[in-house]
Amino acid sequence: MVLVTDLASAVDHVPEKFVRPISDRPTLSEADNSGDSIPLIDLRELHGSRRTDVVLQLAHACHSYGFFQIKNHGVPETTVSNMLTVAREFFRQPESERLRHYTADTTKTTRLSTSFNVNSEKVSNWRDFLRLHCHPLEEFRHEWPSSPPSFRDTVAEYSTAVRKLVLDLLEAISESLGLSSDGVEKKLGGHGQHMAINYYPPCPQPELTFGLPGHTDPNLITVLLQDDVSGLQVFRNGKWVSVHPVPNTFIVNIGDQMQVISNDKYKSVLHRAVVNSEKERISIPTFYCPSPDAVVGPADELITDLSPSVYRSFSYSEYYDRFWNRGLANVTCLDLFKASSH
Repeated sequence: MVLVTDLASAVDHVPEKFVRPISDRPTLSEADNSGDSIPLIDLRELHGSRRTDVVLQLAHACHSYGFFQIKNHGVPETTVSNMLTVAREFFRQPESERLRHYTADTTKTTRLSTSFNVNSEKVSNWRDFLRLHCHPLEEFRHEWPSSPPSFRDTVAEYSTAVRKLVLDLLEAISESLGLSSDGVEKKLGGHGQHMAINYYPPCPQPELTFGLPGHTDPNLITVLLQDDVSGLQVFRNGKWVSVHPVPNTFIVNIGDQMQVISNDKYKSVLHRAVVNSEKERISIPTFYCPSPDAVVGPADELITDLSPSVYRSFSYSEYYDRFWNRGLANVTCLDLFKASSH
């Protein structure tokens, strides 16, 4: 198996298997790069006297954008910095060390792979990734790479801090929907938390391929840490908009399960990753999700005669399997789970 990381240093053009059809290329020159793309929400008052204001901002962002940035989020800068450092160190190890964790089996809870799903796709993406399950921590930590030596401690500290942040956000988002503060959280069963450490090497012809093509996230909510290299684009008002990195912030986006629980009040939005010819890029999304056996459906309180249930109830494992097996697609997986009357 050749990883993109190792291929990138050996070629001066994009190999055929990475070249998208002409109709499905990034058209980088047409993207909106102005930078004023999604709301920036200050969480300093989330537990203070202005909590209601923060909840209203979250409601607006989740309803109108599906994406927002957060500052004063409570995750220490050193924890964030150490996470980015150990991510780089992992991908800069010799190929033989990295490949110890390689598998094309999407059911493995710790796995290094490339592209998205090498078993199902016709065209590959310019990305390698290490995917880790992180909750409950004690169930998975021993599976994680032991090299670099600081990897497990650093990832455990980071994933624990992000989980606390997510639980705070879920309470506020739940309130923003008019539910009790635990209204969303209690729909998640035992809870699940995954992390992807994405590595996008420099690409000799970035206009021909994607780091990741347009997709929505299958989980509940995603908290993205990225380095200082741009690459994330969000689909808004009929065009792709670049979301540039802002120091000491996270990007948060609504996933498919939140759209279901909110009965379509909040939207899971298409986004993608583009690559560039000069710089490597690292992004580290934390995917917070229901446990596999959790049954997901619209919150009862949000179903009325005027707002009937948009989706049927389903287990998260059913949804997740469908998502991985069909590959990334611009047509959301949610359409497969609509209630029969819609």
